[in-house]
Amino acid sequence: MSALLEFRGISKSFPGVRALAGVDLQLRPGRVHALMGENGAGKSTLLKILSGDLAPDGGELRLGGQVLRLGSAADALERGIAVIHQELQYVPEMSVLENLLLGRMPSRWGFVQPARAAAELSQRLQAMGITLDLNAKLRDLSTGQRQMVEICKALLREAQVIALDEPTSSLSHREADQLFRLVCELREAGKVLIYVSHRMDEIFSLCDSASVLRDGRVVAEFERLAQVSRADLVHAMVGREIDDVYGWRPRAIGAVRLEVQGLCSARLPQPATFALRRGEILGFFGLVGAGRSELMRAIFGADAATAGSLRLDGQALRPEIGACIRAGLMLCPEDRKEDGIITGRSVEENINISCRRQGGWLGGFITAPSQERALAQGFIQRLAIRTTGPQQEVQRLSGGNQQKVILARWLAERDLRVLIIDEPTRGIDVGAKREIYELLQELAESGVGIIMVSSELSEVLGLADRVLVMREGAIVGELARAEASETAVLQLAFPDAQAA
Repeated sequence: MSALLEFRGISKSFPGVRALAGVDLQLRPGRVHALMGENGAGKSTLLKILSGDLAPDGGELRLGGQVLRLGSAADALERGIAVIHQELQYVPEMSVLENLLLGRMPSRWGFVQPARAAAELSQRLQAMGITLDLNAKLRDLSTGQRQMVEICKALLREAQVIALDEPTSSLSHREADQLFRLVCELREAGKVLIYVSHRMDEIFSLCDSASVLRDGRVVAEFERLAQVSRADLVHAMVGREIDDVYGWRPRAIGAVRLEVQGLCSARLPQPATFALRRGEILGFFGLVGAGRSELMRAIFGADAATAGSLRLDGQALRPEIGACIRAGLMLCPEDRKEDGIITGRSVEENINISCRRQGGWLGGFITAPSQERALAQGFIQRLAIRTTGPQQEVQRLSGGNQQKVILARWLAERDLRVLIIDEPTRGIDVGAKREIYELLQELAESGVGIIMVSSELSEVLGLADRVLVMREGAIVGELARAEASETAVLQLAFPDAQAA
């Protein structure tokens, strides 16, 4: 079968960097094609060109043999192309119904008909096996629920070409299963599907073929992915062998560093009690909605505590953001875009925003630009942040590099004692994962206590010295590293789980 969608010699440059250099791809209907590569390899830029958000500097797109000239995302949708980006695009103050039918709400004699729209939409979603509260505001939904709304938006437009960029990064197991079923149905319906994910299990279970990008070029193509080993795919992505991606090693575990006693918030009604020791990596696992992120936000003061207390190195600590930062307790949040990076600001400003109060002129309120520039440049080199320079806007970096910028912000603190990192490698390639894992190991070896929250069980098992499992807003079990098998953890997360 001939290709339906073609990328021919696609090139794109930004100031100081060439994002794409003559990319050629041919995609056939009825197949799921994986687009692989490290963060910064050019995947997101290619998808933005496909969605009409960016214009290529050279080359052309063809759909059904016809040249595509896309001036906007609306143009792409009109031509039957839907791209679901990793950074979700929605209107938070509108309902699920309004977001799904934005610009397409049925009307009669100039009056919109929300009741008719809701009835028709409910039928279509039911046929796809998807349940959504159409009246809920997007701002009140979890990240995973918002992601499912974006996926449904594309499916409802009945596009010929559907590109999914890290679609399961925030989905629950049930939602992910729904998505996998839909992808298989769309393949059977003859759609062109482009699938971007760093989760190898998904790639090998869903995708028929794959192309690998590195430094803006296609460096490998696999027509039959079932005949390719994971090691071969990883080697094509990073250009080197990566054996043990986690790199865990034994280290000295010291005295209790952080004590959490009976902590509750409006979003976490069940009291949480646990302790973290010096030099320990404490893993938290649970299904989406189990309360992991809510607990971390309550500890850091991002959500107000309604009960409970904290002690850091034996001293009482108020669970409030300013007090936590001053005491050396830092949070890298689950949602980098909403709660982590400061959009519209440079990499340099994002790194320096917290440590500006620690030193400089006038008692720390003003710092020398040269100091900030040197500090940012030092962390760019230390953490291998891929950027055109300290002045590049942080939102233009890949997800993995944004995560490194947030880490650099807290590493710049003089008295880092506890680091809470929520979903440390969501949407991050295997090479950058290894770098972040190594950094966490080094911090733990220096005596920093680390709380790591992850929905990837292999990540928790690979890194943690001890695992706490949450279910329905409560901590329901604790496992030492030697006890923490996949079966043991899942039996706590799912009370009725069967041994695999």
